[in-house]
Amino acid sequence: MATVELTTANFDEVTGKDGIVLVDFWADWCGPCKRFAPVYERVSAKHPDAVFGKVDTEAQPELAAKFDIRSIPTIMAIRDGVIVFSQPGALPESAVESLIEQVQALDMAEVRAQLAGHTH
Repeated sequence: MATVELTTANFDEVTGKDGIVLVDFWADWCGPCKRFAPVYERVSAKHPDAVFGKVDTEAQPELAAKFDIRSIPTIMAIRDGVIVFSQPGALPESAVESLIEQVQALDMAEVRAQLAGHTH
């Protein structure tokens, strides 16, 4: 599956569904983002069951602010509407594959129970 452009208009709808959504926060002027883009595309082609979204932080500053994105690229993983991972820095392809495996292996009932126990 190709990557999906995420905006303030569709972000909650796309990321709120069941399943895995990876989000790449990037900008056109960012060298590491440009080097990471083909890696992200390659991994997306191997995982048609997951959604691979991209947020252009220049075009979508509200989303960058909402998730406190301070460094790009930042990769975020969301499963069943819950953010389970967020880390700045371009990851090698093997690390993105590993991240997907780890997110697939999560016990979401346990994740939700932990979140419920941690009041903000």
